[in-house]
Amino acid sequence: MAPINRPPTVRQRRLGAELRRLRERTDLSATQAGALSGANQSRISNMEAGRYVVSADRVRELAALYNCADDEYVAALTELTGRQYRGWWEQEREVLPAGLLDLAELEHHATYVRIATMVHMPGLLQTRDHARVLFDSTVPQLPPHAVEHRLSFRIRRQGILDGDNPTPLTAIVHEAALHMGFGGPDVTRGQLQHLIEMGERENVTVVVIPFGVGALHGSGQPIDYFGGSVPQLDTVQLDSDHGNVLLDAEAHLVKYRSVLDRLESYALKPEASRDLIHSIAQSL
Repeated sequence: MAPINRPPTVRQRRLGAELRRLRERTDLSATQAGALSGANQSRISNMEAGRYVVSADRVRELAALYNCADDEYVAALTELTGRQYRGWWEQEREVLPAGLLDLAELEHHATYVRIATMVHMPGLLQTRDHARVLFDSTVPQLPPHAVEHRLSFRIRRQGILDGDNPTPLTAIVHEAALHMGFGGPDVTRGQLQHLIEMGERENVTVVVIPFGVGALHGSGQPIDYFGGSVPQLDTVQLDSDHGNVLLDAEAHLVKYRSVLDRLESYALKPEASRDLIHSIAQSL
């Protein structure tokens, strides 16, 4: 086990958080856990903070110490161990906000993605022209080179939907987002047509919540839900003007699964959603 010289990845931080949860469920302090495992309080704390590379054997030892009998969960934790894979997004570590790198990492490793948006198009389904308009309108305003940099980063993130093993994506989009008109009629028409085309892929489902549904639980806040190799390792991201917020406590996961299920239940079926999107595009 060695210290990590670079900022820990999302997966390293998550492994540490899960080890801490396991320890706390047994009512052991970090000092007690260190003594029982042949380590010390400092080493346990560093592992739980994601500052140390942890081996699969160490994870299994700690899981046994913490009386965790869920073999599937423990096996999933061991997949988070070792000297972590540093993906293409790490090249942007000194240039882009850490939250964007976390997002790319979560998307890359997700077994599936569910997204709910009320006003904006999901980032993974935005056209280049549509995304450029959004980046041009940020506060404070980004210089042109930064806009192009973030635009290229967003388009590259969309690569998870391509290839031989594309990530399954469900996008729940409110009808309001289809009428926002970012960039004018031509950009909007192109974005809506792209939404239709992406929804025809086997791994992509696009459904629209129509006007008239009324008040929606959780409405107004974009929600990104990333499936882990086991449900306990799912992650929720909430987007805000202050940055991304990542949630992974069991209560949060249960809540946002329920929120997304409810929002999807309000939506039209994929075929009817496609027809509505096409109708709006034709009216522009």
